[in-house]
Amino acid sequence: MSKLKIGTLPDDKPVKVSLELPASVHRDLISYAEVLTRETGQRTDPTKLIAPMLARFMATDREFTKRRRLARSRLSEVEDSVPPRD
Repeated sequence: MSKLKIGTLPDDKPVKVSLELPASVHRDLISYAEVLTRETGQRTDPTKLIAPMLARFMATDREFTKRRRLARSRLSEVEDSVPPRD
């Protein structure tokens, strides 16, 4: 059995987003869902793949991770320098 980058999909509270995809990307999503369905035995809605694919992409983007960590560090420094309110 091959290791797909997307496994079982988490049951998470969704946020509604509307977008248009190129037809080729939509066809690839359908194909990916078909392969995943064969591997897991559970029918997979292709649109449910979009979020985990984006999350995987962002989690493996080293430059994004580095910059996000830097931004959080700077925000933490700003929050630490603000005196508490009474």
